[in-house]
Amino acid sequence: MSKFRDAATTAAVGSTVAPVLEPALGPDVRPASSPNGLAPVAAMVTIEQVRRDAEVVALIQHANESLGALGYTEHGQRHAGLVGHIAQNILGRLAYDERTQQLANIAGYVHDIGNCIHRENHAQSGSLLAWGILGRLGMPPEERAIIINAIGNHEEERGTATTSVSAALIIADKADVHRSRVQNPDPAAFDIHDRVNYASTRSFVRVRPEEKVIALELEIDTSYAQVIEYFEIFLSRMTMVRQAVQFLGCQFQLIINETRFS
Repeated sequence: MSKFRDAATTAAVGSTVAPVLEPALGPDVRPASSPNGLAPVAAMVTIEQVRRDAEVVALIQHANESLGALGYTEHGQRHAGLVGHIAQNILGRLAYDERTQQLANIAGYVHDIGNCIHRENHAQSGSLLAWGILGRLGMPPEERAIIINAIGNHEEERGTATTSVSAALIIADKADVHRSRVQNPDPAAFDIHDRVNYASTRSFVRVRPEEKVIALELEIDTSYAQVIEYFEIFLSRMTMVRQAVQFLGCQFQLIINETRFS
């Protein structure tokens, strides 16, 4: 589907401070009808259409509310938008074609909608929801198949990168460790996930295509959590990220407080 090319500069992907995204409001976008008026015409669905689709908005908002009630970190429009952006840029830095990059962005934006149903197996339920939504918008089955594969494989319990889009989604999703994700208003009641996320003041995916390296750079304030605690809760995620990076033909590096773990 794509190939590598040499690049002269080091590429950085991500955000030092996770951006606050505006709510994706607006009318539902419907595909144009076929000439006989019986079926939608396959269309190049854009991330802008997906972001303002009323069904997607409702699923993301309610999923985040449900997870917040259960004590989970933020899984709303901020996380969705950031994951999609990073996934697209990872493939862009590695010279994948533009449409593949766009599909990674879309997959990233809708990857957690299954949480509206239940936290368990949310990757699989989210895949089924996305198949219907993207079909309604007019996306052809071939592209929908790529996206639901990526969504269905983004959780470490049972996921494995088998396409470039799924690999980029895994890396982007697991890279979002940042204090802006903590929804618990009481620091005294933080669990280990709250502490580690709150301690992370910077999370950055750096792609160095000329070296075939993808690095996750973290800055952790050890007054809130020790580095060892990061490994205690995220070791399985980093193992999954390593597999995804290797699928893209690169070497994975984890750098915490300027110390390299690899």
